[in-house]
Amino acid sequence: MNDLKLSVIVPCFNEDEVLIDSYDQITDVLGENNFKHYELLFINDGSTDRTLEILQTIARDDQHVKVISFSRNFGHQPAVSAGIHHCTGDLAVIIDADLQDPPALIPEMVKKYQAEKCNVVYGVRRKRKGESIFKRMTASLYYRFLNSLSDVALPLDTGDFRLIDKKVIDQFKKLSEKNKYIRGLVSWIGFKQVPIYYERAERHKGETKYPLSRMIRFATTGLLYFSKKPLKLAIAMGFVSIIIGFLLAFYVFYSKFSNQIQTVPGWASTLIVIIFFGGIQLLTVGVIGEYIGSIFDEVKGRPEYIIDEIIQSDED
Repeated sequence: MNDLKLSVIVPCFNEDEVLIDSYDQITDVLGENNFKHYELLFINDGSTDRTLEILQTIARDDQHVKVISFSRNFGHQPAVSAGIHHCTGDLAVIIDADLQDPPALIPEMVKKYQAEKCNVVYGVRRKRKGESIFKRMTASLYYRFLNSLSDVALPLDTGDFRLIDKKVIDQFKKLSEKNKYIRGLVSWIGFKQVPIYYERAERHKGETKYPLSRMIRFATTGLLYFSKKPLKLAIAMGFVSIIIGFLLAFYVFYSKFSNQIQTVPGWASTLIVIIFFGGIQLLTVGVIGEYIGSIFDEVKGRPEYIIDEIIQSDED
């Protein structure tokens, strides 16, 4: 391992409360395990607190640290992308700054990489401490639902916390899409991938940067970018609606001409039919609209992120 260089990629957005602790824990782990060649890439994702100020101080005092600062907040996935694009290591570990994913697991990941002769070691969460029942339940259901729709098998109960080697890094750099779902893309790239299991800790300090609205947006990105099955489902629902419409029409004509029932022009049945078909039409249009929106974002050709500055030690 002394001949390999390790890159640790840490996306940061308003993490001034935990940043020093995160830096200390990562460097302590690397030092205690005799990592000689490594770099820490902190990506400042448009933070509005003291995150950039703290990172500037760390980078000035530690030649292993490189800070990539965005011009504004572009999001967690672009921040991870920037880290992968700018890393120079033979191996890269992606880990958040909030210390929910333990830095102490990094040496275990490297050992597993060596023992299994694999290309990716991804963290699988056995437990998720400090999260509400609602979040744990919806996350579990989402990963299973996404896996059932995806054209590529995606590991369950995983995040972006993982180790990737040079093969995967080089292939990732070739991907041109802007709205990335990185944990899915790493699975799509392929090669040999093995799990490592751990218990996810509570957030060390500060507040989560993934409220419900952002979680829904992130989940939608995963669904749209890894499956065309929602479009097929919309088509299937359209056929089902047509069949139900024919059956209802047959029932109406049969009842009218057979005089089996005396009906007054019914508002209830009419309303039910309108709501049913109108709902399916809106759902179908919405699914198609999401795909068109994704296409629109890609064809504009805007960069995934914009870097304001890159900060490194003067000694480097």
